[in-house]
Amino acid sequence: MHRLPVRPAASFVLVIGLALVLAGVPSSVGGATAATMTTDTSAASVTADTTPPCDADCQAITTGGQALVDGSGGPPGTIVLVDRNGSTAEYSFGTAEVGQAEPITPTTHLRLASVSKMYSGAVALALVARGELRLSDPVGRWVRDLPAAWRPVTLAELLQHTSGLPDFIRTSGFVDDITANPYDPPSRFGLVRLAFDTKPAFRPGSSYAYSNTDNELVALMVQGVAHRSYEHELAALVTGPLGLDQTSLPQTEDLPTPYAHGYQVAVGAVPDDVTNGFSAGWSWASGGIVSTPTDVDRFVRAYVSGSLTTPAAHARQFSFRPGSSEPPGPGTNSAGLAVFRYRTPCGTVYGHTGNTLGFTQFAAATADGTRSVVVQVNAQVTPGKATEQAFARLLALEGSAVCAALAP
Repeated sequence: MHRLPVRPAASFVLVIGLALVLAGVPSSVGGATAATMTTDTSAASVTADTTPPCDADCQAITTGGQALVDGSGGPPGTIVLVDRNGSTAEYSFGTAEVGQAEPITPTTHLRLASVSKMYSGAVALALVARGELRLSDPVGRWVRDLPAAWRPVTLAELLQHTSGLPDFIRTSGFVDDITANPYDPPSRFGLVRLAFDTKPAFRPGSSYAYSNTDNELVALMVQGVAHRSYEHELAALVTGPLGLDQTSLPQTEDLPTPYAHGYQVAVGAVPDDVTNGFSAGWSWASGGIVSTPTDVDRFVRAYVSGSLTTPAAHARQFSFRPGSSEPPGPGTNSAGLAVFRYRTPCGTVYGHTGNTLGFTQFAAATADGTRSVVVQVNAQVTPGKATEQAFARLLALEGSAVCAALAP
């Protein structure tokens, strides 16, 4: 385990190596900052500030994170980032690449999967703040050639997954096409077209069903009103203003360096490297963003606190109904507009989860953005049978991280 303790915004890195061992730091628990303290053979680096004692919340993360990577069906690597008023504690377990000693660090790039949905929400809500979009706008106003039953669905219903629209990822056409052409994704509109022949599940606004189609349509609405690409608006309204220079929306299978390799794990089997298994264009606005733990932390604090939109739009965003993120996050899940509420025994945070081939994500913050948590692993860990026990450990780790973030 690599413990990366409280780090001020600017800190001098002091290499103390053997001194930590002589001071009695056990070999299985270490500490580090931007230069990681390893658990095995490398020297340790910490900030010039003394590493704080590992309290109960820290111990829960330490124990839970190690159990996750060591346990059956667990990922090769995990990073946990806990931010309290800008003071960040970071913990890394396992490895960014099987067979290598390099851990996942705060500057390692990973696929965000459905955490990307907060970013499309941020772009849309920024346009609402500018008066260019309204939450009541029907998708048919800005996106042409949609089925008649789709056109009345509003931006708000898309953001809250109350549209009833079928999920293109669950169609046979998507499965057939991505299997045959993993590196040749369709056009942005081509993704949603895959679901045209499937009937809506319910009348818009009457129920809840998580659908990746919703977020692709949000991005298409952005393009329709802005007359520019979604990527341009993402950079102009979100990543640029927030200084997220390590956040991107690639269309290919490649990741910027340094990056964590993504794995498919199975009980009793060697993890299979699926990092470049398909082009990110197959998930686009619903799941294609690549970023680092540090950038994700900065984003989720700004997004959840409402700094990218108006108070009125933010209040509407925080109107919640029963509904879980996919995969579920810690505690009781409820769905807002491109954000989920997670009520845990330690308190409430707001954010999103995500999983895709090779990666699973959780990012959340308090309503005022002063406390936040990011948990990222380099395997797809879900509630399904193959990784069910590992997913239970992951949920417990996310809960422990929330407790650490919200501690007095």
